[in-house]
Amino acid sequence: MDSSSGIQGGSIQASLGGRYATALFELAADAKTIETVEASLGKVRAALDQSDDFKALTTSPVVARDAASKAVLATAGELGVDPTTKNFLGVLAHNRRLAELPAIIRAFRALAARHRGEVTAEVTSAHPLADDQVAELKQQLRQRIGREVSVELAVDPALLGGLVVRIGSQMIDSSIRTRLNALASAMKG
Repeated sequence: MDSSSGIQGGSIQASLGGRYATALFELAADAKTIETVEASLGKVRAALDQSDDFKALTTSPVVARDAASKAVLATAGELGVDPTTKNFLGVLAHNRRLAELPAIIRAFRALAARHRGEVTAEVTSAHPLADDQVAELKQQLRQRIGREVSVELAVDPALLGGLVVRIGSQMIDSSIRTRLNALASAMKG
C-alpha cells in the first residue's frame, strides 16, 4: 500500500477494519470514485441499521460462505451500490469479514474526510437528529475547530438527552446521563 498518499493514519491502519477500509479507499482513489463509494457505503450502513435480517447475515458465523456471498451481492444489487463497493462486499463475504462492516465504513469515511481536508466528528445523540439540527451542529463545530467537519451520526437512547461528540482524541460530553452520574457522585460526597 502506498504510504506516500498521506492518508494512512496510524490509528486507522491499526485495526483489521482500517486495513480493509484503506484498501478500498486506495481502489476508489485510483478509480477517482471516492464520493461514489462513500455514498454506496452510506446505503450499506443504512441497510445495516434498518434491516435486522441484513445485520444478522453480516454477523452470523453459521451462514455458509457461499450463501453469505450470494445474499450480500444480491442485497448490494438491490441497494444500487457501485461496482467497486459491490465487489468489495463480495471479498468481505468470501473472507468471512462482513462483521467488520461498521468499522470499515467508519474508517473509510474518516479517510475520505481527511482526503477532502475535513475533520470527522462522531456524534452520538439520545434521539435521531433532524437535518436542521445536524446543519447547526456542523456550523458550531466548524467555528470551534476552524475546519470543515463531516459528522458520523449514531443514536444511543441510554444518553437520555444531549450529545456526545468525539473529534479525534477530544470528547465533548453534554449528555444528561453523564450529568446525572456527576450529580450522583457529588451527592455521595
